[in-house]
Amino acid sequence: MNSTTSPAPADRYLSDVNTSTWVNGRHQVRCARVIQETADVRTFVFVSEQPLLFFFKPGQFVSLELEIDGLPVMRSYTISSSPSKPYSFTITVKRAPGGQVSNWLHDNMREGTMLYVHGPVGRFNCIDFPNRKVLMLSGGVGITPVMSMTRWFLDTSSDVDIDFIHSARTPADIIYERELADLSARHSNFHLHLVCERTQAGYPWAGYRGYLDSAKLQMMVPDLLEREVFCCGPEPYMNAIKGLLKKAGFDMKHYHDESFGSTPAEAAPVKEAQPAEAEAAPAADTPFVEFSKSGKKVQLNPGETVHAAAGRLGMYIPKACGMGICGTCKLKKNSGEVTMSHNGGITDEDVADGYILSCCSVPTTDVSVEF
Repeated sequence: MNSTTSPAPADRYLSDVNTSTWVNGRHQVRCARVIQETADVRTFVFVSEQPLLFFFKPGQFVSLELEIDGLPVMRSYTISSSPSKPYSFTITVKRAPGGQVSNWLHDNMREGTMLYVHGPVGRFNCIDFPNRKVLMLSGGVGITPVMSMTRWFLDTSSDVDIDFIHSARTPADIIYERELADLSARHSNFHLHLVCERTQAGYPWAGYRGYLDSAKLQMMVPDLLEREVFCCGPEPYMNAIKGLLKKAGFDMKHYHDESFGSTPAEAAPVKEAQPAEAEAAPAADTPFVEFSKSGKKVQLNPGETVHAAAGRLGMYIPKACGMGICGTCKLKKNSGEVTMSHNGGITDEDVADGYILSCCSVPTTDVSVEF
């Protein structure tokens, strides 16, 4: 006699996972691993003590809250990992001569180090600008956001054709070199092009040499005009790339770059006054800003931001950019109206909930904020 067995209830094999998801805000994380990528570049892997899914748009960044020489310091770094592997996230940092934070991270960040991060934020991402064909352009450590995007596309088996051009000083300076070679070998939709400014003794190199120019670009990407372009690197590199694209007749509406680190003219940081200047007489008709938690209130100078007004009162609102990009200086507005000229550091949802970025918000009426 044949007998059939009823399928076991699904919950016999599956159990609920009590895991939170990451949202823009302040989070405590732990450094889980440090990876030496090149002689002067390291990747830092971060996890949460409580199970947390680090979801973000590939290309976005976080701001690290650190204490260096007894002083609070904020600095923003692009997330180099992909949200397809959400139980951790990474930043990749190059040691720079005179670089306060990058050098501190190389010298002091160890496995087990606890710190706070703010984010994720940023308009530079591949989710908001979909295209079946993309071109990733990077110079030096600017590879980090485009690597995050590339890992996302390939991890999710996305039907996107990727041309990836990276420029480095020498072959030994190519960040993620072995991973890039592996991706190129395993994925037919990933086309890798490496350009080295110069070669070095004892390191064989058969790739492109010199600088990326119009001839090389046309050879690598003959269908350039059909692609969405994502670019990140030093300012001179990005300026050169924009020149090459315009020369080729590229529609710059499909060009996107990581602008963090440069200062857009429309959002230049305001020179902040010192507490001793608090007695300067503002115009009679300018509004006041009240900091409700501290109980302090001050009349604004014409065009003065909430952040600058706080500085005149001797209050420190954490920030990392001063341009409305990083989102670190976000505050809840209790009442009043402001003009906010940000650059992607705050979401529409946060604005609807009454939040502002203090560094780029100029009150137009009396304003109260929670600080």
